[in-house]
Amino acid sequence: MSGFTAPPNWSGPSSDPVDEQFGDIVSGADLNTAEEFDVVLVGEPYDGAVISRRGAVEGPEALRNALAGVKTHHFDTGPIDSVADIGDIDIPSGSVAEVQDALQEITGSVHSLDALPVFLGGDNSLTVPNVAPLLEDSSVGVLNVDAHLDVRKVRDEPTSGTPYRQLHEAGLDSYACIGARHFETSTAYHDYVRENGGTVVTVEEVTANLPKAVDRALSGLDNVDRIYCSVDIDVLDAIYSGSSAPTPGGLLPRELFQLVRLVATDERIAGYELVECSPPLDVDRRTVDAAARTVAHFLSGWSA
Repeated sequence: MSGFTAPPNWSGPSSDPVDEQFGDIVSGADLNTAEEFDVVLVGEPYDGAVISRRGAVEGPEALRNALAGVKTHHFDTGPIDSVADIGDIDIPSGSVAEVQDALQEITGSVHSLDALPVFLGGDNSLTVPNVAPLLEDSSVGVLNVDAHLDVRKVRDEPTSGTPYRQLHEAGLDSYACIGARHFETSTAYHDYVRENGGTVVTVEEVTANLPKAVDRALSGLDNVDRIYCSVDIDVLDAIYSGSSAPTPGGLLPRELFQLVRLVATDERIAGYELVECSPPLDVDRRTVDAAARTVAHFLSGWSA
């Protein structure tokens, strides 16, 4: 496996010289030079494990294009800077399990950097290699911002619905899902989460009192040293249709933005991903634009 494709050339589309955008501040880098930055972006163009609607393979490119035109300034925390892009991981051919195994060595090299890894997906199956290297030397919890629990049992092959069961079996210490929707999982999978000490915070709890809901999700991860945050963009309402599995009753973008900012302030954050964004299924770039800004809001909270 060769590692990474060359990072794209970032540029801000604004003609205003002081109108700083992510396209102006993201720098191309490699594993040797990424140490100089606070944040490193990594693309994962893969959707070979999607259960339903394909298209997330185009997510990394679309997210970068959308993020390039997003302003870097947050009113409370100021501008975001010191962001590198080391390109896309070269995805090998093979089964889903073979892809997961092959990527774990590469993601391990990303986690060894003195920079926050931000993985741009791609489908949820790659959460397994994105998190697995962290399990080797510390206690780890995952905060899954998602409409679904994704703890299905692996049968013939892993899928985008199996990552957290796989991670539990690999030694994951804690799991919390925030934004989960009723009638989007089975009783058996909810029971599995409870039996393993996990926490489920529903979308109704988020909309009723968002800070309290985030506190409850994070309190379910009190026993771990490091937290990995995964955002599946299908946590948004189905009107944001550019995801692998949109369903009605989800969050609005402004709620998701506030949620990830609050999560990102936790000092134990060791990694972040945005998955299941499927540009070919989007309408008027609603989902892609919301997803790109979700990345920006997470970084503003983390850098605060």
